[in-house]
Amino acid sequence: MIRVPEHNPPSSAEASVKGILEWLALTHGKTGSGDAEQLHRQLLQLRDTPIPNYQRLKLLDLLFGQAERVANAELPRLQEISLPISRKQRQHVRALLDVLETLTQDYFNTLAELFDPQAQSSPHTHHTSLRRAMDIIGWQVRITHLIAAPPLSGLWQQLHSAFSTARRLGLENTKGPQGTPSIRQIYAAILLAATAQPAAFSATELEFIGKFIQCSAPDIDFLDTPPLDNDGIFWIDPDRDYPAHALIRRTPPPDARVLYFSCDAIAETALKLRAELLQGVSAETLGLPPFADTPVGPSTLLRLSRLWGHPSKRRFSRRRQSYRANLCSGLGNLWHLMKSLEIPKELSEWMVVNESPDGYSLMHMSGNTQHLRVGDIVALQALGDQAEATPTWHVCIIRWAVSENPEHIELGLQILAPKAMAVEVTHAYALDSGNVAALMLPSAPPLRPSQSLVLPAGMLRENTRRIVVLIENDNLEIREVRATSLDEQTGAIEIFNVLPDA
Repeated sequence: MIRVPEHNPPSSAEASVKGILEWLALTHGKTGSGDAEQLHRQLLQLRDTPIPNYQRLKLLDLLFGQAERVANAELPRLQEISLPISRKQRQHVRALLDVLETLTQDYFNTLAELFDPQAQSSPHTHHTSLRRAMDIIGWQVRITHLIAAPPLSGLWQQLHSAFSTARRLGLENTKGPQGTPSIRQIYAAILLAATAQPAAFSATELEFIGKFIQCSAPDIDFLDTPPLDNDGIFWIDPDRDYPAHALIRRTPPPDARVLYFSCDAIAETALKLRAELLQGVSAETLGLPPFADTPVGPSTLLRLSRLWGHPSKRRFSRRRQSYRANLCSGLGNLWHLMKSLEIPKELSEWMVVNESPDGYSLMHMSGNTQHLRVGDIVALQALGDQAEATPTWHVCIIRWAVSENPEHIELGLQILAPKAMAVEVTHAYALDSGNVAALMLPSAPPLRPSQSLVLPAGMLRENTRRIVVLIENDNLEIREVRATSLDEQTGAIEIFNVLPDA
């Protein structure tokens, strides 16, 4: 008996399309982020449904709208999480990333007819598919930045491939619907966010950076040769799974097919906007998000200007290490530690994996990390064979954080001082307003020629005079100082250089 091969009857494709449309109707008007798994099932069902490409694109565009809704609902929640994120939260994020990864690949699959000489498709269709694939990649990059995780393997190559295809088709400068950014602008915005060293910013700062890039609409050109008379030059190898390298830090391989771009213009824009904010111009007037009006807003713009316009080489080489250390985090905890010299209960244990004269790289071993934030102040004390004869707490600032799985987080610390003194600060004009716990860092010429005060963010301004510092040792000592300059500013703390106020 001859068995006839089974084929999907026409009704099976119709049933699949009908099921997807019914699900879309049920989710219409929803605003939550809890539909990621169901949305992923609809995408997989569409992928297995044999329908013409034009019909597939219409359904993909409808599912794209749902993915945009889910992503926009999830992104604000990721600004409030601590690192490393919980297993439950990571599973939630993983479901959303699965949706975005599948949707990206499906839009790329619709471009297969570019290689079919008999296919009849319009440039508008290709432009829409490429734009949406790049938008989805941009969401994936933002999510991984917020959770301090590396992007999915191959993601940057997908982005480079989409831009290369758009250039080949002459579509990279075509504006989107209603004057929305072109493919070149989308590509530039994603690369700018990645070259700003996202691991060195808090989640709130990262969202501000993304909105600043969007507001500034960067008009960046991609060139085959490095632009002359520019400092902030970066290069891309489209064949490699990496965003971009600063030319001053790494030169491209001689046989690589490289694109160059300059960040000088947007770095100047950031510096100009910072100056206007410091002069009292409101963020709304400048077209910036409200975050720019906070004390940290101008500082963030200054850091961006330096990272984009004046990238620098690493000052010191790292030495591999493998010893344990205790970490005390937060200005309040450090104040109690330096005042009492008693080991606090709220400690976490870390492994120092490498170090240089100006900092450490740590891997978390045990203890609570819930309150760790990029930009916060911490104190580190070596244990075991590396412990110092006189136990010393080195005062540092968290420069970056990377988390690759729910049980793992790595920190980069910059050393501020080998010790600190617990003090209380008030102002001579407001003695009745109460004292504020702070730390006094010793001078360290030539980098820090004078003493410094570490305070909660937003308390003082540069050139503030008649600051009263109370130091309680064997006796109560009272000093009057003035803040000469702002040496460091983050969302958690500010560090002012101070001198005696004559």
